[in-house]
Amino acid sequence: MEFRYDSHVIRVNLPDTAALLAAVRARFAARQGFALATINLDHLVKLASPGAFRAAYAAQDMVVADGNPIVWLSRLAGRPVALVPGSDMVVPLAQAAADAGVPVAFVGSSAAALAAAATSLTARVPGLNVAMQVAPPMGFDPQGPGADRILADLAAANIGLCFIALGAPKQELFAARGRALAPHVGFASVGAGLDFLAGRQTRAPEWMRKLALEWLWRMASSPRRLGPRYVACAAILPGQVLAALRLRRA
Repeated sequence: MEFRYDSHVIRVNLPDTAALLAAVRARFAARQGFALATINLDHLVKLASPGAFRAAYAAQDMVVADGNPIVWLSRLAGRPVALVPGSDMVVPLAQAAADAGVPVAFVGSSAAALAAAATSLTARVPGLNVAMQVAPPMGFDPQGPGADRILADLAAANIGLCFIALGAPKQELFAARGRALAPHVGFASVGAGLDFLAGRQTRAPEWMRKLALEWLWRMASSPRRLGPRYVACAAILPGQVLAALRLRRA
């Protein structure tokens, strides 16, 4: 599945969880870094505007479908991919890191949330080494000097996997910069994944996720913040459907 924006082509290049974990394990074995993005409708809204986010997304090595609308569009385009929510990938990615003996870092959220997430994750993944936890200050610039210092620290600590919980577009911008400044680090943008582990946010019940209603749960939990976002997402769907049909004919 792919999305075209002028000269940039954003491809969902890993079709499912098994492919993602195989690719990550191969990078760990070769001691090569990577940037993993989890594309959803909100990202498509942001990608519609030219700028740094579009360039950062094009620089991601791995892209998976984080959202049922992306999965549905892929089927419509005749290039089906499976749902791979970033929040669900934290534990499997941590397990892959533990198996490979790769130190892990957290960047984002708050100090308290990161500490709680580390406690939860190490309990679930025996042998996991959470070697760094960094909660950037308010107004953090993912392309500024503060980000560069964090990336230098990650490289110096020989971190193999960094979970980024900054939200879009900051986490993708940080990961793209990391590919240049800390090339041996793997960056995984996981949004609220660490907050879920920490118990700071509550995910939708499993039955709602199975019915593709997690968006409704999230909007009900924060209508003022997320309501406008979902309206914008709904507004781009007709155009994305037409683009998927054109891709199918091509």
